[in-house]
Amino acid sequence: MRWTSAEQATSESKFFYGWTIVAVGFLAHIASAFSISSTLSVFLKPLSEDLGISRGVFSLVRSGEILIIAAAAPLIGSIIDRHGGRWLMAAGGLISGAGFLLLGQARDFWQFLLFRWLLVSPGDALIGQMVVNVSISRWFVRMRGRALALAGMGHGLAKVGMPLLAASLIVTMGWRAAWAVFGIVTLVLVVGPSLLFMRRRPEDMGLLPDGRSPAQHESGAPADEAASARARQGAIAEVAWNRREAMRTPAFWLIVATFGVASIGVTGLNLHVFAFVSDQGHPAMVAALVMSIIAFMQFSTPIVWGLLAERGNIGRLIMAKFLIQAAGLLWALTAPGVPSLYAGFFLYGIGMGGTSILSEMIWASYFGRISLGKIRGIGSFLTHAFAAGGPPFFGLLFDATKSYLLSFSIFIGMLVVSAFLSLFLRPPRK
Repeated sequence: MRWTSAEQATSESKFFYGWTIVAVGFLAHIASAFSISSTLSVFLKPLSEDLGISRGVFSLVRSGEILIIAAAAPLIGSIIDRHGGRWLMAAGGLISGAGFLLLGQARDFWQFLLFRWLLVSPGDALIGQMVVNVSISRWFVRMRGRALALAGMGHGLAKVGMPLLAASLIVTMGWRAAWAVFGIVTLVLVVGPSLLFMRRRPEDMGLLPDGRSPAQHESGAPADEAASARARQGAIAEVAWNRREAMRTPAFWLIVATFGVASIGVTGLNLHVFAFVSDQGHPAMVAALVMSIIAFMQFSTPIVWGLLAERGNIGRLIMAKFLIQAAGLLWALTAPGVPSLYAGFFLYGIGMGGTSILSEMIWASYFGRISLGKIRGIGSFLTHAFAAGGPPFFGLLFDATKSYLLSFSIFIGMLVVSAFLSLFLRPPRK
């Protein structure tokens, strides 16, 4: 195997190259936040009014996007296993960046829909959570929780400023120019860093996961119980599964159901929360601040969730996260006043902060590092199929009742169901 001088220097230094992969993932997570439901939520009112469509019809945009990403997930997962995320992410940055630039040129709803579905969504599938997190999980086992959390903070950071940034851009420049800004930033953040720095796995550079030396890998019995647990986790990470084997295990379907049920409400709320707050008579900046509060907690809490996941029972942590979300949403929905609104979504955001970390951790911990892409791909396909129903579910219920009360109440029930399902999560045996 021949290494470049840069790679050889990296392998001989104390700095572990896996943290470079985390940094590239951080930037990609920022760019991926431009296309998500909570960003589109800020555009819901001005865009639907300008293009002359109802909220229910507008919600179908996001459902179609989720289904496109779901359909692509199994294929993308297999490609990651074989070739890594380098070229996938670079292509995704180009495609989604071009899509955002064209969104500002849309004059009719069908044009907007076409650009989102044919460019933005496929591009997002290539730079989104699955590609980034599978790539990172290949580089880390013992420190996987903190690595995923640090990269995921890019998504949270973008979501903190996104509502206020998007609202400000719409006010000052119009919604068309706002999309163009997002397109330019996507090209800058994703394409170059992916091509320059992404690598498939540590073994390709003569390294081992977590920056362990070969001597550490081959020798030592663990010194204590915690180290023993980490060693067992590392052993699990090296087991290979194919899709059929994984789908025959109860663990696979429980993970899908646990996160799939809750994702129906999450995608619906993300798209409609801005309209939900503003419909109560609050100004647009209050609605934007609510979204920023949720995002700030998603930005600031993943490292805590990640460290807890490295040391604790993942199933119990997943249950806690869903119950925290349910409690926060119930508070925001039932207690009057702006302070309660902020406090409720603050609590909801704490629970949301654990979503991506715990879902990635349980897939990687239960099914391992070797074939994670293909297993994660089919799992993502199924959970996204659930999630696709969320935006129109909220939107069409609003069209029918002229209120979000019923859809938000049902979402609380979904979170409780997901918390209950998490009690039965157990690692599969092969």
